[in-house]
Amino acid sequence: ATDMTAQAQAAPAFAEKVIPRVPARRWGEPADFGGIAVYLASDASAYHSGDTFVIDGGYAIF
Repeated sequence: ATDMTAQAQAAPAFAEKVIPRVPARRWGEPADFGGIAVYLASDASAYHSGDTFVIDGGYAIF
């Protein structure tokens, strides 16, 4: 849910197609990225490399 996606999210037809496919049943919020950002910026990720983090409420696995 950002300014960039506001128009699409406001369209009922789009939301009716997308939200049922998201196991979390909601739009993602900027705060949903906070945890991974903290991890990547911390020493906890010092040996972590070459990965893709999908933060989509489970949409990709549905």
